[in-house]
Amino acid sequence: MRVTLINPNTSRAMTDKIGRSAREVAGPGVEIAAVCPEFGPAAIESHTDEVAAAAAVLREVEAGQTAGVDGFVIACFGDPGLDAARELATGPVVGIAESAMHVATMAGRTFSIVTTLSRTLGRAHDLVRRYGFTEACVSSYATGIPVLDFEESTTEAFETIAAVCERAVRADAADSIVLGCAGMTDLCAALSERVGVPVIDGVAASVGLVTGMVRMGVGTSKRDEYALPFARATVL
Repeated sequence: MRVTLINPNTSRAMTDKIGRSAREVAGPGVEIAAVCPEFGPAAIESHTDEVAAAAAVLREVEAGQTAGVDGFVIACFGDPGLDAARELATGPVVGIAESAMHVATMAGRTFSIVTTLSRTLGRAHDLVRRYGFTEACVSSYATGIPVLDFEESTTEAFETIAAVCERAVRADAADSIVLGCAGMTDLCAALSERVGVPVIDGVAASVGLVTGMVRMGVGTSKRDEYALPFARATVL
């Protein structure tokens, strides 16, 4: 089985870290190719960044389709380009936000999101509503840590995130925590031990779901909305 994990920002260091985490949970017989674009935003921290990142995601999905890839993971918590990617792909395409929220609701009744900058909370709230988890998501918090600080996670970053997770459990009765950045992937196990509730890493959740779907023979429906887009001339 071949899975392409797409980091929509241009950080090679973060892509490599995400790839290592994905391979740890992929299981035997799964080949994970972790890729990122050569051009685009260095970090995805605004709506403008997300538009550019979505275009990069589509290029990688097109390349993967041509190469015969079985499934795709979009490794950014905004799930940029997810719907368009599903139009282009025959196999399953999953985003880390959607996957993490699904897993969180199976790990407990409620969850809290702990993410990077406060300006990304609006997008997180939009996705909570879209995916149908408004009642399950009891809170969301920004740590104030920029995305690129997670190229190499520090003890200071861990302590900041852990304190916010502990607050969510104590103040909001969150049964689990959803990490709102793919770059936090290497902190997940230690945070779970520290906080005392399941801490869900979207990268691992996505790999588990996409590989399971491939093994089940479940791809992307081409009946209507996710049918291949119409071919039209582009006016430049």
